[in-house]
Amino acid sequence: MIPQGEKEDSEAPGNSMETSEIYKIFKECGSVETDSRKIRGGELFFALKGENFDGNEFALKALEAGAAYAVVAADSTAASVDSQRIIPVHDTLSALQDLARYHRSMTFVDGRPLPVIGLTGTNGKTTTKELIKAVLSVRYNVTATEGNLNNSIGVPLSLLKINHDTQIAVIEMGASHPGDIAELVSVALPDYGLITNVGKAHLEGFGSFEGVMKAKGELYDYIQRTADKVFINVDNPYLCRMASERPDLRTVPYGVSCQHAEILPVTPSQPFLRMRIPVAAESLSGEPGPGTSFSDGSRAVEIDTSLVGAYNADNVMAAIAVGKEFGVSVQEAAEAIRAYRPSDSRSQMVRTMSNVLVVDAYNANPSSMMAALSNFRSMSAAHKAVMLGDMLELGKDSVNEHLSVLREASLMDADVYVAGNEFGRAMDILLADRGTSRLTAASGHGLMHFASSDALAEWLGKHPLENTLVLVKGSRGTRMEKVLPYL
Repeated sequence: MIPQGEKEDSEAPGNSMETSEIYKIFKECGSVETDSRKIRGGELFFALKGENFDGNEFALKALEAGAAYAVVAADSTAASVDSQRIIPVHDTLSALQDLARYHRSMTFVDGRPLPVIGLTGTNGKTTTKELIKAVLSVRYNVTATEGNLNNSIGVPLSLLKINHDTQIAVIEMGASHPGDIAELVSVALPDYGLITNVGKAHLEGFGSFEGVMKAKGELYDYIQRTADKVFINVDNPYLCRMASERPDLRTVPYGVSCQHAEILPVTPSQPFLRMRIPVAAESLSGEPGPGTSFSDGSRAVEIDTSLVGAYNADNVMAAIAVGKEFGVSVQEAAEAIRAYRPSDSRSQMVRTMSNVLVVDAYNANPSSMMAALSNFRSMSAAHKAVMLGDMLELGKDSVNEHLSVLREASLMDADVYVAGNEFGRAMDILLADRGTSRLTAASGHGLMHFASSDALAEWLGKHPLENTLVLVKGSRGTRMEKVLPYL
């Protein structure tokens, strides 16, 4: 890795071909691929090695399938094959990252280096990234991280999607251990940084909440050294504290409270997040459009989103702030946000033949669980049910965090269904504390535990719910989406 803060090419020690030479091959090929099963013809294949796979074993198959070249480990069997299409390097992942960094550095827009926005945070990364992409796309050709390809492999792959049409790149960066963000910023070399929030997630890797703050703060550290800018939610005390610890950090502030934005009430007919954002008259583009309101001589833009949950208000404000920095008016941003539709089980509301579902099952941690429960409590329905799957990678804090979530859920006016071993352990403690073995929530509603999402899905198949508002949430590994076909 290059020293943080230096925006220049770097070579992994021992690579037999310079990154600049591999870059020429990449430009010739036009794309990279790391999965030999996805070769369509002409790609530059990188043979990556993980805990459960070794891409070097499939390098020759990739070439047979039509890959133009294969980058392989110098000590692999594939490297011994006498072929000009084999490129041996010391470390294929380092070579991939070096190539991505070089490509990012060699991409210019109107004679200036390509602007790159680096984004991380405990919750809301992907939704915020998608909102930012939607807003910036009003005026620019944007290349953004696809899905959640935000790790040591995903970030370079995202950067290598940048093409001659790209005018701005938005790169999402995830972390589960100290140093992860430092590694990723050394590849992406962002000009702007944004941390959505910091919360309790991956505690097993970070060790503590303070560890989370320090790790996420590696993005601020990088931006401070390069004298670029960060977008900061000044309503968030933890982010403000992190910024204050870096006094030279250049900031672009935003926030629901600081900008006097209003979160409008939800109703059964209007269950999605709705906001009213005051703006200066000069910030509006042209004549007032749909959703623009006037009161007491002031102006405001109303945004009707398709996002479930007031916690998404911060994500909306972040996208508006980024848009404004790049010349997108609040009114233009509002239109783009109105048009955005969430996917992949992120803050979605789904109406089935029998029920209405709030699906936020892509991932979960204690912070996002509590936010989801708080939002669900505010929603009106005659019958409600909460279905929660285990939160993973919480280490020694796991049982206590699951117990806190379970207690909160059991106080709600809803039947509660939980799935997974960790919620099972928490359930045993909760029942022991109450001196009962009856699976009844504190609110008087049902409280049931299942070994897995499969077991819950099977039970729902035999005991279907009807006319119920259902929250479905859990960590990716618990696969809570398995219950959706039965709702």
